[in-house]
Amino acid sequence: MLQSSPMAWRRRAVVSETRHLLFSVAPGAVWIFIFLVLPSAYLMGVAFMTNGPYGLPQMPLSLASFERLAGFGFLGWSPGNLYTLLRSLWQTLVSTALVVIIAYPVAYYITTCREKWRPILLLLVVVPSWTNQVIRAFGWMNLLAPGTPLSDLADALGLIGPHMGLYPSNFAVTLGLVYNFLPFMVLPLYAAFEKLDTAQVEAAQDLYANPIRAFWHAVFPQTLPGLLAGTVLVAIPAFGMYVIPELLGGGKGMMLGNLVANQFAESSNWPLGAAGAILMLIATFIGLFAMRRIGKRLGGGEEVVI
Repeated sequence: MLQSSPMAWRRRAVVSETRHLLFSVAPGAVWIFIFLVLPSAYLMGVAFMTNGPYGLPQMPLSLASFERLAGFGFLGWSPGNLYTLLRSLWQTLVSTALVVIIAYPVAYYITTCREKWRPILLLLVVVPSWTNQVIRAFGWMNLLAPGTPLSDLADALGLIGPHMGLYPSNFAVTLGLVYNFLPFMVLPLYAAFEKLDTAQVEAAQDLYANPIRAFWHAVFPQTLPGLLAGTVLVAIPAFGMYVIPELLGGGKGMMLGNLVANQFAESSNWPLGAAGAILMLIATFIGLFAMRRIGKRLGGGEEVVI
């Protein structure tokens, strides 16, 4: 029997590895195609259609939904939708910044605790996210309602009027977003702090660097991967959040997610809702691209590139 040549054996090995890789990747690829690519393609098609008499999309193709999203209607131009977009961006930026400010010391404190206490502290951070988001929002509604200690304290400080509560308000929406997404920032930062090279911090202190400079030059670059990962996990879902603005905002803090949902439910304008959803996807891609550029500029390494 003739032995196969090394080239033929190598070719069979490559074919076998390729087949194994395809079988391994195929289930995930099919799942992404069915539940992500197809719905996105459907929304893109609906966004360019005309709004029918009952809110359902119909032919011919039109850009009317994007014009409505920009504020142009049959009564002229109105900045209402643009205000909603700007409010969504502002709420996302403020909430993400507050989450970072709170998560940094929390993650650092957990890292410095005894090893036996770390899993317990991490569990305390994560456990609230196991509760349904609607239930947590109703809990904050009760805590911020008129006559509660928090509302009475705000009244005593002159922040709100008499017999008024902190809910509904933009403050309640921001508080709900920070509370909801805090674990998504603490966990990546904790993972980054666990890998922290303390020798660099000690070297900065030996060179008489003050705490701020020591943090900026020795700690921040090492925790940048966790910060960028946490920012993506917080900012992207916060931008399209629906439940928290709907419940805690009480109609005063509508965000883009509420605008999209209302078009599919109450206003019955599917093309406009689809256009808003496409805008959210575009904003997500722009945010990811910006985070990638920031990671390259600040970190310079592949580990900080998203």
